[in-house]
Amino acid sequence: MAGRRITLASRNDFAEWRGVARSLLAEGVRPEDLSWTGPDDTEDLFGAPAEAPLPSRADRPVGRVPQKFIGLAEAAICHVDPERFALLYRLLWRLQKDASLLSILSDPDVQKLERRASAVRRDSHKMTAFVRFREIVSAEGERFAAWFEPDHFILERTAPFFVRRFSGMVWAIVTPYASAFWDRQDLIFGPGGNKADVPSEDAMEDAWRTYFASIFNPARLKVSMMKSEMPVKYWRNLPEAELIAPLIRGAREAESAMIEKASSQPPSRHLRHRAREDALVSEAAPADMLSLADARAAASGCTRCPLYEHATQTVFGEGPEGADIMFVGEQPGDQEDLEGRPFVGPAGQVFDAALAEARIDRARVYVTNAVKHFKFEPRGKRRLHKRPDGGEIAACRFWLGLERAFVRPRMIVALGATAAHSLLGRAVTIGSVRGVAQPLEDGTLLFVTVHPSYILRIRDRDAAIAERARFVAELTEAGRIATTLGIGHERAERHA
Repeated sequence: MAGRRITLASRNDFAEWRGVARSLLAEGVRPEDLSWTGPDDTEDLFGAPAEAPLPSRADRPVGRVPQKFIGLAEAAICHVDPERFALLYRLLWRLQKDASLLSILSDPDVQKLERRASAVRRDSHKMTAFVRFREIVSAEGERFAAWFEPDHFILERTAPFFVRRFSGMVWAIVTPYASAFWDRQDLIFGPGGNKADVPSEDAMEDAWRTYFASIFNPARLKVSMMKSEMPVKYWRNLPEAELIAPLIRGAREAESAMIEKASSQPPSRHLRHRAREDALVSEAAPADMLSLADARAAASGCTRCPLYEHATQTVFGEGPEGADIMFVGEQPGDQEDLEGRPFVGPAGQVFDAALAEARIDRARVYVTNAVKHFKFEPRGKRRLHKRPDGGEIAACRFWLGLERAFVRPRMIVALGATAAHSLLGRAVTIGSVRGVAQPLEDGTLLFVTVHPSYILRIRDRDAAIAERARFVAELTEAGRIATTLGIGHERAERHA
């Protein structure tokens, strides 16, 4: 039986645990001589008496651990497992003798740490996807509240996401164990509450249910995949949940009705625009262009605008045919022009890191550019990026249109103004369309954000950090919308 019992004041405060653990480590206290409890743990009547918290050594490092341990521990301490504190201290103790311990994936303690950290991160991701704010009528102005039932103690870890995403709102998130309150300046945590503390619905939910029903496509329904991305346990807190069961039941009839229904005639201006597009297609598309691979091969010899004369090669898009999400950038950069692949240079590194934080797997999405050749001006031995003009964007819309036709994405994320121009057919400012999903003519959802190269150009470090956080939040929001619509941006494959 453990000789000393340490009781922590918080369920998930990594700084508190680390300060106590450093003190214990400095004293040479072995893991087997300790028992740990948190504020929710039942007292052991036959165990050692609880000790007052040890003097914190948070400012005085003791021992050495790899940086990976810190990240895993910060997540794992939010797990509901009552043994999490003991597990972390046991690993801390063992790491002093074997710094490579975390690389031994067969070790039982390492496996437990990885599983608990993964479960917490997954729960946090689900919270960002399924929290629904409801308006509270107040004499002080607009107030919003949401109820969420997490599997783990993740509110403190996840609340900063909502601060970034809804910084202009006054809101509260209530969970069974704690609550968070944001007043546009400070984020405050308090005790937990009940579902009854939050309004059951507000006026906006009728509009959301109407939209959800209108964009439901029975031909694309995959019930098992939808449930894996939007588990049934969350349905009772989603305003659209009451529609899911009847929509599923009526999917077969609705699909048949869609097939039988004749298409409506578009306005004349759309017909004129389509005629111009068809003229471009018939001018350059080989008769045997039947797949994305055919389009890529044809694009390698593109001469539709003068950019091909100086670029090294055409940089076509890459990703699975049938990907649910397509990312469209501006044009290839210097490194992309040399390698023949999109987003492999400095902006691509920012893009890849942001995708990873947003939990979007690049291997499962399609990535391309609005313009397929590198436009630049020579400056000594360097080639400096030069923004494509409207004519060059229009010329390359043919290739982007083929990519859309063969990939058939359900959501397109435009990275920057050039991509938005190409997809909307008109010049727009990012500020006017950023962060809002809007349907294109074919029903595909378009979500506009900045190009990752914009973040690289910000000289002020704090501003760059803030803008990068916003970029990640917007990618996460795009993924959340995709998940809500049953798209599933983490799917391994897509069935026809």
